[in-house]
Amino acid sequence: MDINELMKKINENMEKLDLVSARRLIENNLELISENRHLLRRNARSLFEILKNNTESAINTLTRKEMNVIYSINAHASNFDIRGLKLSIKNNPELLIRKDIKHYLNEDAKTLLMGIKVINTDE
Repeated sequence: MDINELMKKINENMEKLDLVSARRLIENNLELISENRHLLRRNARSLFEILKNNTESAINTLTRKEMNVIYSINAHASNFDIRGLKLSIKNNPELLIRKDIKHYLNEDAKTLLMGIKVINTDE
């Protein structure tokens, strides 16, 4: 499919409010569209910008499994269950290396994790 066909199809899908098809086309051809985004209409261009920003920030978002691990760490810390806390840390060390993880931890978890030197106190 050439670029003109692709842009026409995306614009038609946006007019029909078929956002699923438009999103699929944009995600599959993200690089090609970024070079020729001037061919998109305004509503399709705004969808493209949203999808582009989401794919760039998708690296920083937490998965459901990671959120469950954080929930269990917070629960163990609130109950002062050191054994459960250490087990959660041992099974998921890569999660606690991330810089943005402190925003998801409650104060009990932060205090205990700083005490056992799992997270840094300077951040």
